[in-house]
Amino acid sequence: MSSFDEDELCFPELLNSSCRRTIRPHFESMLVHIVLSFISIVTVILNILVIISISHFKQLHNPTNLLLLSLAVSDCVVGFFFIFQIILINGCWFLGDIMCVVYIVVDYIIISTSIGTMVLISVDRYVAICYPLHYSTQVTTKRTDICICLCWVFCVLFNSLILRDNLEQPGGYNTCVGQCVIHVDYASGLADMILFFIFPVTVIILLYMRVFLVAVSQARAMRSHITSVTIKCSTKVTAKKSELKAAITLGVVVVVFLICVCPYYCVLLSGQDSMLNVSSSTFIICLFYFNSCLNPLIYALFYPWFRKSIKLIVTLKILKADSCDTNM
Repeated sequence: MSSFDEDELCFPELLNSSCRRTIRPHFESMLVHIVLSFISIVTVILNILVIISISHFKQLHNPTNLLLLSLAVSDCVVGFFFIFQIILINGCWFLGDIMCVVYIVVDYIIISTSIGTMVLISVDRYVAICYPLHYSTQVTTKRTDICICLCWVFCVLFNSLILRDNLEQPGGYNTCVGQCVIHVDYASGLADMILFFIFPVTVIILLYMRVFLVAVSQARAMRSHITSVTIKCSTKVTAKKSELKAAITLGVVVVVFLICVCPYYCVLLSGQDSMLNVSSSTFIICLFYFNSCLNPLIYALFYPWFRKSIKLIVTLKILKADSCDTNM
């Protein structure tokens, strides 16, 4: 075998069993690695700022921000695990079968919890806009904490169950050395598709359509100096401007999320078999990961409290004894 052919192998010393890697020009390869590494670092830093902001300042301890905190935790993990996707850019996995399975299982869990959190955010905005008089009593921080915990526990258990064969036999479905693939049987894949794509997306779209219609009605009422408006559901409601703004902001977050995650599941829907090759799905996986970087940027664009908290964190003013009581 020529040296050129050996250069195309992930493990040149294993001539008959090594996977082939994707050959790219040196400049292109360096550029891709630098850009993706930068996105990974920025994603981790921005989401850590979100986590610190909501955790530290007492005024931000409300149900909506707790959901954003859960989303920031999953986004931060995505930022860390982006490094593994960068490793797979050239189609070779060098970290062993066990790390491959761990990476994919965590990836599945994070995707699931992010989608679950998006559903909870949609429900939160639906109650806040359509039933504002009941919001403070029905949606409490304690109930929100319970919902978030249940979401994470369910996602961990469900994904561990559908990927149990891969956990029991790491690398059992690899066809060559340097490959990172998993196997999901048809029934498990169908359940995953329904529970974490079709059903959540349907719920999110229906709830936000309702929120949008109500928000438009209430915005018109406020412009007309009307303090209340009757909705079709026969509930007389009064919407605060801050609630409408929060609905718009989180609506942007949800729309951006759907744009980034839908291609991932659309590829799975169009697949002809149950084998998912991680390296072959590089673009759609990177698109999903990039969403984790966009969320904090959306907060910075729409939320003054996030911009203020960043200043306090960067200037180390949060180290003061009474900083947690700062008016945000």
